[in-house]
Amino acid sequence: MASSRTGLIASIFPLWLVYGPPLTVLKWICDGAGYHATPMVVFYALRILMFLLSFILEDWALYELIPEKREQSTALLLVASSYVTWTLQMHTFSNSIETIVILWCLVLMRRMMLDDEHTQVTLCIALAFLGVLGVFNRITFPAFLLAPAVQLVPHLIKRPFRIGIVLFTAMLVAVVAIAMDTEHYTVERLRLRQLFSMGIITPLNNFTYNLDPANLAQHGVHPLWQHFVANLPQLLGPALPLLFVSSKKGTLFWSGLNGIAVLSCFRHQEPRFLLPAVPLLLASIKWPTRYARLWTCTWVLFNVLAAMVFGRYHQAGVVPVQSWLAQQEVGISQVFWWKTYSPPRWLLGEASKSINTTDLMGMPRESMYEQLAAVTTCEVNGIDLAKQNRVLLVAPTNTHNLDEKQQVKVSASDKTLTLEHAHTYRRHIGLDDMDWSEDGIWGTLQRVVGMRGLSVYHVDQEC
Repeated sequence: MASSRTGLIASIFPLWLVYGPPLTVLKWICDGAGYHATPMVVFYALRILMFLLSFILEDWALYELIPEKREQSTALLLVASSYVTWTLQMHTFSNSIETIVILWCLVLMRRMMLDDEHTQVTLCIALAFLGVLGVFNRITFPAFLLAPAVQLVPHLIKRPFRIGIVLFTAMLVAVVAIAMDTEHYTVERLRLRQLFSMGIITPLNNFTYNLDPANLAQHGVHPLWQHFVANLPQLLGPALPLLFVSSKKGTLFWSGLNGIAVLSCFRHQEPRFLLPAVPLLLASIKWPTRYARLWTCTWVLFNVLAAMVFGRYHQAGVVPVQSWLAQQEVGISQVFWWKTYSPPRWLLGEASKSINTTDLMGMPRESMYEQLAAVTTCEVNGIDLAKQNRVLLVAPTNTHNLDEKQQVKVSASDKTLTLEHAHTYRRHIGLDDMDWSEDGIWGTLQRVVGMRGLSVYHVDQEC
């Protein structure tokens, strides 16, 4: 699904729930020590939080879901040694939260199926709460629970009171989530009766947004086989063949596979969307007995290299460049980001009040220039307004590769833009912008890797 970047489609509820309490504790600690928590301190604190959540909750869930000791050890070792766990899962992606919530929904479902003698009110409430949290976090969340949900139905029928508890709790939690989102977007204190007339249901808005091909095109359109043919091999590497020749086709396996199949129905397909499938599928694999040493060496080498690429280089310039922008004392009014991950606006700190950040995603180059031309100014009566209200473009270095200045003619508006290089962070590559068919293998590697970096350009208009 496309990332929640535009409109009223991103819920504040899971963010408040997951990050609110630890950030409050961090504020108490910093205030007590007389230290001001900068945005970068908050950034690294959240990374540590995600590490702890994954290390504790993900392993705990797998420990419960796999009762057999030998399979348990194999699963925990594979998941822990996967570069996905070290890198992508440590990010504050909604997909990282989704992974943990899915695993614990599976745990709760398993506990309910193992006990048909009691209503298990606590389990029902917890499952309903996590279910609503998962949907408001990412609408693709239910796709990974299709297989266990089907298995759970007969157990719910045996104890129908469970259904009432789950539905009632889910309704209450959903009302709270809708109220929080509505107050966040309307900036008004609402009464309960107002929710029926002006409530903002972000999952519904998100679903509608992703059904529109024009919206998906802004994020990038991929073939329907992208997840299975390209993204899954990228995440699993040498573990992928073992899914077919040496794996246990149980609930975890089918949960991961069903989730990928549903996600493949949408044309925007990023590798991080498959994060929940990684522990589910790795936990289904049996350690190979033939060529075990060769496979182990291949697995270790793959994950070390992938961790270097995705942990150190892929989109690695977004945070440092945003931090650089926050430190600038010139009058920056607008910053346009092109062909990068969506920049965390809160990293600008106090500067976020004066800097308007626009994420152009992967829009065509000419459309990007038109956006810049619409907001740039030039000298008026001898006053260089552009110097007082700087417009900046942040883009991968390989898209312009400027040392000094470059003039660009915008055909639609007949205006001429001047791009002047201001700053470059070299340790950055964008693997989302690889066009093998147009540039060829060598040409693509030369462009993406050879001309790596994320650059900032001053944008002025020639008058």
